[in-house]
Amino acid sequence: MLAYIVRRLLYAIPILLGVNLLTFALFFVVNTPDDMARMQLGIKRVTPEAIARWKSERGYDKPLFYNSQAEASAKFTDTIFYSKSIRMFAFDFGRSDDGRDIGYEIRNRMGPSLAIALPVFLLSLIVTIAFALLQVMFRATYLDYGGVALCIAMMSISSMFYIIGGQFVFSKVWNLVPISGYGEGVDRARFLLLPVLVGIVGSIGSGARMYRAFFLEEAFKDYVRTARAKGVPEMAVLFRHVLKNAMIPILTGAVVVIPSLFLGSLITESFFGIPGLGSYTIEAIQSQDFAVVRSMVFIGSVLYIVGLILTDISYTLVDPRIRLQ
Repeated sequence: MLAYIVRRLLYAIPILLGVNLLTFALFFVVNTPDDMARMQLGIKRVTPEAIARWKSERGYDKPLFYNSQAEASAKFTDTIFYSKSIRMFAFDFGRSDDGRDIGYEIRNRMGPSLAIALPVFLLSLIVTIAFALLQVMFRATYLDYGGVALCIAMMSISSMFYIIGGQFVFSKVWNLVPISGYGEGVDRARFLLLPVLVGIVGSIGSGARMYRAFFLEEAFKDYVRTARAKGVPEMAVLFRHVLKNAMIPILTGAVVVIPSLFLGSLITESFFGIPGLGSYTIEAIQSQDFAVVRSMVFIGSVLYIVGLILTDISYTLVDPRIRLQ
């Protein structure tokens, strides 16, 4: 197990380096440092002196990959790529184009993002699995058909509808929770209740539809028929056999959600005024702050690789037949 984890971590280094290099190249092919200076200064006719000063203050006056005027290792370290991208491997994200410390912003905004994403992830997983198991228990009945129709209808509705509809009903009409914002202490729960509820409702359709397919695939296998022939109650068959053996594809699908637990939901945080990483990314995109966007892309890549490793390890817990060498 330990050798497998170490091997996967070593594999992650060239993958992260490739993602980092590709992201860096895309950003600086589309926008040169001069273009970035003009966008940040926000002036139609920017003087060359102002552009040079802006680039010098933020370290964009260096060569991209190779500094021929430097000596020894500084030929590679005294470059934009090293200062803006390679240092992210040590989680040194530097400063944004507007001068703020990116690491400080990430640490402060991670809490609000987790406060929304973690309850949504756990509760929606429980609700969707329970709903899918209920459909399988009453398969080929009107309850099953109605549940499938409900899932398709919920999948067809945009997440914007749930957000705007929830704000209108729960905040405008019933006046139960604030329409947006973020509080401190115990009062914070009032601001998080509606975003969490919207996130859970919005995930039921696609999640239950997918899990139902997983459970139905297991429900007609020989070991399930044998369990039923032995007189095992249907509830025990579903939870002890069907659910347990369908956990591998469920865990695989859960990996995609792991980065969002930290990076936050872009749309939800923006609409509800939550000062999390999602809204931070949206603000960076709107202001053309490429330093922040590059940092968020790097963090997302790291979290996705960590999620893959955790998923492989969890396979051995739900299925002892799998052994990691």
